[in-house]
Amino acid sequence: MLDIQVNLAAQRKPLPDPDTLQFGKVFTDHMFLMNYDAGQGWHDPRVVPYGPLSMEPSCMVFHYAQEIFEGLKAYRTPEGKVQLFRPVENARRLNSSCQRLCIPEIPEEDFVQAVKALVKVDEAWVPNKLGTSLYIRPFVIATDCSLGVHASHSYLFAIICCPVGAYYPEGINPVKIYVESEDVRAVKGGTGYTKCGGNYAASIRAGERAEAQGYSQVLWLDGVHRKYIEEVGAMNVLFKVSGKVITPQLTGSVLPGITRKSCLELLKDWGIPVEERLITAQELFDAAKAGTLEEAWGTGTAAVVSPIGLLAWEDQKVEVSGGQIGTLTQKLYDTLTGIQWGTMPDTHGWVVPVEYSSKRTLHTVCSVLFHKAPLCKGSCQPSG
Repeated sequence: MLDIQVNLAAQRKPLPDPDTLQFGKVFTDHMFLMNYDAGQGWHDPRVVPYGPLSMEPSCMVFHYAQEIFEGLKAYRTPEGKVQLFRPVENARRLNSSCQRLCIPEIPEEDFVQAVKALVKVDEAWVPNKLGTSLYIRPFVIATDCSLGVHASHSYLFAIICCPVGAYYPEGINPVKIYVESEDVRAVKGGTGYTKCGGNYAASIRAGERAEAQGYSQVLWLDGVHRKYIEEVGAMNVLFKVSGKVITPQLTGSVLPGITRKSCLELLKDWGIPVEERLITAQELFDAAKAGTLEEAWGTGTAAVVSPIGLLAWEDQKVEVSGGQIGTLTQKLYDTLTGIQWGTMPDTHGWVVPVEYSSKRTLHTVCSVLFHKAPLCKGSCQPSG
């Protein structure tokens, strides 16, 4: 159990309008920090006012990219309570990334406790409008001030939060995806299965090209054969072909998405056949031409479920599900978001409530429902 110290911000920022939230633009009043030093381990866990980090130019993260991150969300239920969705899965994936990047692991229970602690302090920032949530970004960076390619001896674990609306401007409307044939995102044996910034940096050039042509995201092919579907830049992908759902198998170059895993478990519950296997781009486009590609969608924490309405590859373009969201895609979206926002039963035990005091609850109702800002002072202030 971490002994987390809380230093509250003297000034609170106004809460943003939940009707105009953009993804990743406005951040809450506080952040969580914890340090690591060789021989001492993880220490000094604290919640402090959100602000700049002081780091020397020689800090190793700037030069050798030894860093990882995660993404999860906090949701407000109709009763005003706040809950997380499968945070232990994020803790496990963070540690998988730690292992690959030679970063000391963080105990799962400490990860979850840290997330809860920050969300409790900034609870008023969890919006209550349907389709909105509080995005939570944990990350770890190497902090040794040294030039030389080796593992750092010191690290910083941080968590920041931002209230968000839809990830894509299209919302739940189908997006256009371009299959990238030139650049590759990752290869087996590399870091493709981790959440490290280098994977995303490698995707930016193709993403910019795709955006310039009117596409929302790039669909990556494998880095060896350049023919097997892997994932979209910010999402895993699933396809419904002839009544069966197929998705790329996790071969080491694809991120093991938590939303992907949740979708597969729901599909199993519903008796829908699922195959995790290698899928070629040609197979997909042949299925589309034959009329057997019935639905396609992406999954991820940011977008939850995002229907794909158009696929483009080289000189070929195919419309999926008539350019509309498919029935199964809609059911997955409705079920997942229903569980996350507490409007549907959680039969899998995926939801983890964020407990808080009665005073804090009263304060949150005042702040969220009536959009009061800055936060009130006095008895409503959390004790930490």
